[in-house]
Amino acid sequence: QLVESGGGLVQPGGSLRLSCAASRSIFSFSVMRWYRQAPGKQRELVASIIIGGSTNYAEPVKGRFTISKDNAKNTMYLQMNSLKPEDTAVYFCNARGLGLPPPDYWGQGTLVTVSS
Repeated sequence: QLVESGGGLVQPGGSLRLSCAASRSIFSFSVMRWYRQAPGKQRELVASIIIGGSTNYAEPVKGRFTISKDNAKNTMYLQMNSLKPEDTAVYFCNARGLGLPPPDYWGQGTLVTVSS
């Protein structure tokens, strides 16, 4: 139900924009998040955006990454600027539904590599 795109190879200091397209209205999700998992490390939360639009960021990406969503396109984005080698990871989008218990949906991931 979630499909990420936009990953790739970028030089340090560069930018990328990731997209997460949902197969249904994103109004059906209470919160949407971006996670990442670097080689040999645990998956970590990068940023989140709730249904009302409020956002939160992990400390390592504050001031560099921006999460947003386009309700009309049923798509969430992650604009990543001033990329660093330590941002290299597979990025996953996640969406939490409104049922009880709330279901979690995951995308397949998109690889971001920051290297010169």
